[in-house]
Amino acid sequence: MSVTMPLEPLPETGRALASLAGLVGGPFGDELAGRAEQVEQVVPHLVGLSVAAVREGLTFTLAATQEHIALLDAVQYIFGGPCVDAALQGSTMHGGDNPEGLLNEQRWAQFARASAARGVMSTLSLPVQDEGRVVGSVNLYAATPDAFRGKETRVAAIMGAWAAGAVHNADLSFSTREAARLTPQRLADLNVLDQAVGVVMAAREVDQARAREIIADAARQAGQDEVHVAREVIRPFRDDHSTP
Repeated sequence: MSVTMPLEPLPETGRALASLAGLVGGPFGDELAGRAEQVEQVVPHLVGLSVAAVREGLTFTLAATQEHIALLDAVQYIFGGPCVDAALQGSTMHGGDNPEGLLNEQRWAQFARASAARGVMSTLSLPVQDEGRVVGSVNLYAATPDAFRGKETRVAAIMGAWAAGAVHNADLSFSTREAARLTPQRLADLNVLDQAVGVVMAAREVDQARAREIIADAARQAGQDEVHVAREVIRPFRDDHSTP
């Protein structure tokens, strides 16, 4: 039975997209939603999708609502299905492609599924590379154990990721949701840092990279977080001089 579930931005992802684009959705949001729809054509039981930028520490997540997941659970209990079968039999369902591999699912499947997020029975993690460096990641979540088997290359092509670096079932707890919830604050912190860099560039007559280094060095020497230092740098220039 093929089930396609609507994916929606987490509230925090919606706010983050709004701050990036000036309106909820925006170009990046529209692109993310469009790619999610394409992946759903390949993986009908998709219940979540997260993209993350490594350097900026930003994560954006689309997910099926708990109501939709509950409805899927109900349908599977009525008609049966791999999720129900695996639970009733106490078994795990996987291909065992690389029995000796460090990341093989057999080494963690039973433990991981015991603590899996509701509605998540399999995951696919893909790195995003730029000139050989990992600059981001894509994590996808599905409601059936083998949803991604044999589809890694097609999913990677849609998401602009590296299929050869695919890892199955590394995030059954859907931890990227928590990372996405921190993204609005992370964006606010990056904005503070950008303002402080501008102040230092003008005060020290240095370029952007050097200004960033100066702030980082000052934070290390003071044993403080860079964002806290940046807030102090820009405090005299704030209209209300208030503490964040």
